Amino acid sequence: MTLLEGSVGVEDLVLLEPLEQEPLLRNLQLRYEKKEIYTYIGNVLISVNPYQQLPIYGLEFIAKYRDYTFYELKPHIYALANVAYQSLRDRDRDQCILITGESGSGKTEASKLVMSYVAAVCGKGEQVNAVKEQLLQSNPVLEAFGNAKTIRNNNSSRFGKYMDIEFDFKGSPLGGVITNYLLEKSRVVKQLEGERNFHIFYQLLAGADAHLLKALKLERDTSGYTYLNQKVSRVDGMDDTSNFKAVQSAMAVIGFSEEEIHQVLEVTALVLKLGNVELADEFQANGISASGIRDGRGIQEIGEMMGLKSEELEKALCSRTMKTAKEKVVTALNVIQAQYARDALAKNIYSRLFNWIVNRINESIKVGTGEKKKVMGVLDIYGFEILEDNSFEQFVINYCNEKLQQVFIEMTLKEEQEEYEREGIPWTKVDYFDNGIICNLIEHNQRGILAMLDEECLRPGVVSDTTFLAKLNQLFSKHNHYESKVTQNAQRHYDHTMGLSSFRICHYAGKVTYNVNSFIDKNNDLLFRDLSEAMWKARHPLLRSLFPEGDPKQTSLKRPPTAGAQFKNSVAILMKNLYSKNPNYIRCIKPNEHQQQGQFSSELVAIQTRYLGLLENVRVRRAGYAYRQRYGPFLERYRLLSRSTWPRWNGEDREGVEKVVEELSLSSEELAFGKTKIFIRSPKTLFFLEEQRRLRLQQLATLIQKTYRGWRCRAHYQLMRKSQIVISAWFRGSRQKKQYGKIKASVLLIQAFVRGWKARKDYRKYFRSGAALTLSNFIYNSITQKFLLGLKDNLPSTNVLDSTWPAAPYRCFHAANQELRQLFYRWKCKKFRDRLSPKQVEILREKLCASELFKGKKASYPQSVPIPFHGDYIGLQGNPKLQKLTNGSDGPVLMAETVKKVNRGNGKISSRILLLTKGHVILIDTKKSQPKIVIGLDSVAGVSVTSFKDGLFSLHLSEISSVGSKGDFLLVSEHVIELLTRMSRAVLHATQKQLPVTVTENFSVRFKESSVTVKVIQGPEGGRNGKLSCKKKGSCGLEVTV
Repeated sequence: MTLLEGSVGVEDLVLLEPLEQEPLLRNLQLRYEKKEIYTYIGNVLISVNPYQQLPIYGLEFIAKYRDYTFYELKPHIYALANVAYQSLRDRDRDQCILITGESGSGKTEASKLVMSYVAAVCGKGEQVNAVKEQLLQSNPVLEAFGNAKTIRNNNSSRFGKYMDIEFDFKGSPLGGVITNYLLEKSRVVKQLEGERNFHIFYQLLAGADAHLLKALKLERDTSGYTYLNQKVSRVDGMDDTSNFKAVQSAMAVIGFSEEEIHQVLEVTALVLKLGNVELADEFQANGISASGIRDGRGIQEIGEMMGLKSEELEKALCSRTMKTAKEKVVTALNVIQAQYARDALAKNIYSRLFNWIVNRINESIKVGTGEKKKVMGVLDIYGFEILEDNSFEQFVINYCNEKLQQVFIEMTLKEEQEEYEREGIPWTKVDYFDNGIICNLIEHNQRGILAMLDEECLRPGVVSDTTFLAKLNQLFSKHNHYESKVTQNAQRHYDHTMGLSSFRICHYAGKVTYNVNSFIDKNNDLLFRDLSEAMWKARHPLLRSLFPEGDPKQTSLKRPPTAGAQFKNSVAILMKNLYSKNPNYIRCIKPNEHQQQGQFSSELVAIQTRYLGLLENVRVRRAGYAYRQRYGPFLERYRLLSRSTWPRWNGEDREGVEKVVEELSLSSEELAFGKTKIFIRSPKTLFFLEEQRRLRLQQLATLIQKTYRGWRCRAHYQLMRKSQIVISAWFRGSRQKKQYGKIKASVLLIQAFVRGWKARKDYRKYFRSGAALTLSNFIYNSITQKFLLGLKDNLPSTNVLDSTWPAAPYRCFHAANQELRQLFYRWKCKKFRDRLSPKQVEILREKLCASELFKGKKASYPQSVPIPFHGDYIGLQGNPKLQKLTNGSDGPVLMAETVKKVNRGNGKISSRILLLTKGHVILIDTKKSQPKIVIGLDSVAGVSVTSFKDGLFSLHLSEISSVGSKGDFLLVSEHVIELLTRMSRAVLHATQKQLPVTVTENFSVRFKESSVTVKVIQGPEGGRNGKLSCKKKGSCGLEVTV
């Protein structure tokens, strides 16, 4: 039972009973199956990805949710966005919306919906609309450069994004600031099987015109680039060509100049071409292994695009310069080291290009420093990840989620405590899992894992991932949330799933095992100084600006900050930003791994609810009172339960609520009265109120129905009585009028007869008795003569297609006019037939026969009407060898064409030449030009053909014939209308019997001593391309797809 009638399941999980994992999952599944994808936990929104477009968005729903408070309508993302926006606009409180969840759970779509809602409800105006358009158009640009297809999601964000949208005092957007976190730049050089590189590479190759591709020195085929996964170049439902146009348009709207757009595409092309640089083994004079470029053409093109000599670029890729305070040493790199340098350069170029794009967008949407601003932040960041092989990326991602969980619990408890204090209700301490110890394990400045990783990266001597793991084992050997193979062995605990190069952290969402291999390299994130200096020397303005450290004037021996330190500082700034704002949470859930609509995997969702801490959130929310509501709405809903407050209450809202509660005899421990709200501790109490309200509504409905039925019966009786009186009065009046009318008509008739008798008596005295007939005949003959002479002058043309005919001037000529029209039309047709040659007459007879056989029955018939029948489609006149095969006594060949014979046993297709004479049907082998089968027309029992546009037909033979004993024939003709028409006429001429032609999709074909059931189905092309495929269905079935 839920708070709102007609809702599915429990809309707010705070009211869930019992509060356990299984009922929570069952409730989410029930709502998901009914397409209710949103559920509340208090003011937290749970969103389950439907993997389909639902009719619950758009301007109609935006207008609906902006006029109601949070709980008045069904759970919706618009409701949460509306609360955040109204709190920012009306209460002057900065807001942040935190969107978290797994890859593929719909985080990016949720952030788009929030931004579209805010854009729709805020102010209007030319400048405001321009700002809104720039904010919205930043999405396709960042998606193109920061999103990619993964195994779990076709449009997965491979970076974290936090956008601050800034508003003025009226709530109109002024601009914003975008911050990006941890772009997955390793994807540039390598992708897992079934995944793609970033979208922009495929969009550029598919959407750029030939001129642009030539300018960028690119080929359209994606298989020519090493950095692109060859097996997955396209994504279902994603049009790379149109998306590329959309990205170019969005960049122009944001404020990118045409030159800047071109430079961005040039740098993107450079990354692609770097992957095609092949390195070969070489040896120096002293025998030390070195490396060189295998093909100089590719490196030369890259150098031309960079504005850099190819020799300098090759030197930077294949050697490394070590500088100290006193000397400079140049070391040659072997092939593996050079490949590492090439990939590191590609990753750094792309990562810095992405940061440049974000900064360029920020320049366009930034707000002046002098304006007073309100801020709404939208955080779209990766969720908690547990993969089969977890590395450095998963480690920092899960660290960020630990910090977000810490913010979530603290802010939720703080919000609960503040509400209790506002309402004057005592606050009791809530027991919950504090993950601060896990955050401290990772981020402690001196003894944290990140600090140890930085220390290991900076210390002199032999440094490896193994030494780093050994240091962690020594430092955290007794930590409750850390374990490894060494610590397990020390405690005599054996776990075969733990590798020697792994350690495990007990996160709030579960235990995660991390592989330390490449932790040192990924944390260092080194780019050789030679490459930075080479990029600085490049004359390409954008590329040069991406590597300021390559400037010799700014050369510093100081080591740059590590990737872990940078991410830790970014997370610290993010946390400080979030603590300064009022939080709003959207928890996104992926229902299945296959991105299929309607599928709900309870195991997968259970894992995500644990990662997101949903059950913990419900417990915190229900630690005190599960439900609270303002006195006014509460009284409005439940006042019908008390005689004191129903039907109207004129006192204070709180007094009315107390009256209702008093009459229901609810326990005082279950209730608490705040200053503006009533608090209910247990959901059972709320459900009891709802049950009582439901019963009371039934009573009131019965009372209303009884009163209404009584009123309706009384009103009906009064109406019937009034109607009876009116009907009686009208009936009596009508009867008197009819009687008067009859008397009057009789009198008038008598008067007329008397007057007529007097007139005729006087007429006979002065005129002949036959004059009237003579006059009438003369007048009729004159009119007839005029009609015929007029028709002679207005005859229509002799064209048989002209159906016009002048109308008769009088009704009496209508029948004669129609007869004349038919005579004239027949005369025209005879004249037309007399002008036709015998050949033309024969063609028309064939077309008439085709019409009788196939009109309205076969889909390909209308296309054959304007095309004349040709007969010879194989050049029989020029092939004497084939002419000899026909029996001269049968006369000329009526039809000659190449057909396809379908094997009834296995469905295979072979070509045959078909010759139709006046007495036989001959099938000839196309290779040997020898008659394969000769069928007499008297052996043809019938033909079966489909109603589609295909040329498939079955030739049924009589069983008594010599050929028919082998079975029927299944053939395919490109001119099936002409062939069957001529065969029908030939059979009629030869046997004086009509050939049965059956139009059907299911027919039987005799095969030796048994029969094969043929079922014809229509494929996507509908038989228009002439191709068909046969598939054997059991021993007696054949399915043909046309």
